[in-house]
Amino acid sequence: MDNLLAYILMALIMSMLPGTDTVLVMKNTFRYGAKAGCATILGIAFGLTFWTMIAVFGLSVVIAQSVFLFNIIKYLGAAYLIYLGIRAFFSRDTFSMEAVSEKNDNRKTAKPYYKDSFFQGAISNILNPKTVVVYITFMPQFIDISGNVNQQLIFLGCILTLIASGWFFMLVYFLDTMKRWLKKPGFQKVFQKCAGLLLMGFGVKLVI
Repeated sequence: MDNLLAYILMALIMSMLPGTDTVLVMKNTFRYGAKAGCATILGIAFGLTFWTMIAVFGLSVVIAQSVFLFNIIKYLGAAYLIYLGIRAFFSRDTFSMEAVSEKNDNRKTAKPYYKDSFFQGAISNILNPKTVVVYITFMPQFIDISGNVNQQLIFLGCILTLIASGWFFMLVYFLDTMKRWLKKPGFQKVFQKCAGLLLMGFGVKLVI
C-alpha cells in the first residue's frame, strides 16, 4: 500500500471540510443533544462501511459506469437532503437544554430521536454519489495492485470511517460545551433555518 501517511492526511482533510455530514451532526446535536449527535455519527460510519463493502464486491465501479444507477443514487440523495432541509427550515419547534434533558431522561421519548438521527446519517451517506466517487477515484491511488486489493480496500475504508467518526465526535464534544448558547431562542431559530438552507443547497448541488 503506497503513501499511507498521505492517505490519512487527505482523509482527515476531507472529513474536516464542511459538508452534509457536518450540517447533520450539528443540527441533531443542537436540537436533541450530544447523544443524538453521536447517533448521527454512527449512521455516517454505517454508510461509509456500506460503501466499503460495495467497493470490495466491485459494485462501486459498476454503479459509477452505469449512468442510470448513478443518477438514481444522485437524485434520491438530493431529494432526501432537500426533504431534511425543508423540514428543518419550516419547523416551528424550538428547543432548550431543559427540554433536552427531560427527553433524555425518558427513554421512550428519546429513542425515536436517536433512531431518526442514526438513519439520517446513514441514508445521507448511502445515497451520496460523492461517496462512490471517493471509492473509485481517491482510494485506488493508494492501492498496490500487486497485493490483495480487497484487503487494502477494507483497510483504507476502515481508516476513512475511523477518521471521519473521530473528527465528528470531537465536533459533538465541542458543540456540547456551547450549551449556554442553546438557551437563546433567537440563536435556535437562526441556526435551524441556516441548517435547513444548507441541506437544501447540498441537495440542489447534487442534482446540478
